[in-house]
Amino acid sequence: MANQALVDKFLADVAANPVHRGSLIFALDATGSRERTWDTAAELQTQMFREIAGLGSLDVQLVYFRGSAGFDAECKASNWVSNPMQLAKLMSRIRCETGNTQIRRVLDHALQETTKRKVDALVFVGDACEEKRNHLVTLADELGRLKVPVFMFQEGRDQEAELCFREIAERTRGAYYRFDQGSARQLGEVLKAVATFAVGGVVALERQGSDAAKLLLGHR
Repeated sequence: MANQALVDKFLADVAANPVHRGSLIFALDATGSRERTWDTAAELQTQMFREIAGLGSLDVQLVYFRGSAGFDAECKASNWVSNPMQLAKLMSRIRCETGNTQIRRVLDHALQETTKRKVDALVFVGDACEEKRNHLVTLADELGRLKVPVFMFQEGRDQEAELCFREIAERTRGAYYRFDQGSARQLGEVLKAVATFAVGGVVALERQGSDAAKLLLGHR
């Protein structure tokens, strides 16, 4: 009877405090210009899982694009996974290839995923934007309507990319962040804050209280 009482208490606690299973799409530009930072991106993504282990559960889907339009362009998505080592293994098999940006396909994919499950956030890491603004803005507005914030991370200082990335983030109530090789650690902190948001929302960010969390809260 004592054991049964403990089981009943455990089940009651679970019912009162359900674990939210967050869903985060992590999208990467895998064109040639990003080859030197690809290993860093893989490491940072694994760190995200480690940091949010105590918050709840997080499923992540990896999306990447590479190749030239009209020739060998591809934009692929993995299955949803919860094991960081699975994603690290996936990324280790991907090689960057020269090509054009396909951010439109990433945003469109995120919209398609929302018809299958709740998507808590989309993260995009890239260094350029070679697409028409109006095409991207239309998709961003739709993601904003569906309450899917997009967090745009820019490597380098391409001004056209910055304008586009900032607008996508603004229209979806996400955030924009620029980084370079010297700020990889800071990028890792911000990505972990985004993962925290995907699992626990604004409340979890406020509780985390890190500089990265405050940065994201200040952009929302």
